[in-house]
Amino acid sequence: MSDDRVTPSPKQILSGAGEPIFRVLPAGVLANMVIPGSENALLWNLVYPLAQPTVRLVDLLGARPLWGTPLSGDEFVDELKPYFWGYSVEGERLEGLDAVLARVDGQGPRTEIDLYLRGANHLVVAEVKNLATPGRCSRYAAGRCPEIHIEESVLRDPCRYWEQDGARFETALDFGQRPVPGNESPPCDRHYQLGRTLLVGLSLAQRLGLTLHLWLVTPSGAWSHLERGWLDFASRVRDECLWRRLRVLPWEEIQAISRG
Repeated sequence: MSDDRVTPSPKQILSGAGEPIFRVLPAGVLANMVIPGSENALLWNLVYPLAQPTVRLVDLLGARPLWGTPLSGDEFVDELKPYFWGYSVEGERLEGLDAVLARVDGQGPRTEIDLYLRGANHLVVAEVKNLATPGRCSRYAAGRCPEIHIEESVLRDPCRYWEQDGARFETALDFGQRPVPGNESPPCDRHYQLGRTLLVGLSLAQRLGLTLHLWLVTPSGAWSHLERGWLDFASRVRDECLWRRLRVLPWEEIQAISRG
């Protein structure tokens, strides 16, 4: 039975179209690649030529960020292997990822992080944006938040990101008091995608014994639209050491590394 997979053409994939990863990527990821302006195609075309087969963490940290704390020293000497949407170029699933997703997301839709960079000592999780902003909570937008829209959600379980061990936002983020009916756009709505990304990253880094970095990658021209939301999210990260490993990198700086 067909899974309706779409094979991107050379128009979308500038190099590496024959790699085994394209035989295992989810159909939705592949379908996005054929859309004009696709973030997925841009991510592949940006990172694939750079990481052959790895990229140095110090090179990425040396790129001028749109936002972030300077980091340097021997502790950051590491070779990072890319995993696009959780898969290596060779088509292998990132170790431990599915178990972590099951713990954090439960039976609901799985958090789909654009890029993982795994080294011997460090793990980078990156959300890559082109024109879009980080995602918000779809249940809140639809009036189905089990914490706020009580009448509409009386038969639903409480939100796992406030309730479930291993998945609570409050373990890593200061999102204030648990939402109650009448709340308008609580932080867990505004920072839903980044919050889930952070939870997955923390759980996976702990499982693998690695130091976590969380990055946002965006064109320089889009930063003015993202800055306010990012600053609010970053201010809510509880761990000061982790806060120092947050970073916003422009597409252009990564392209410069690749060309260099």
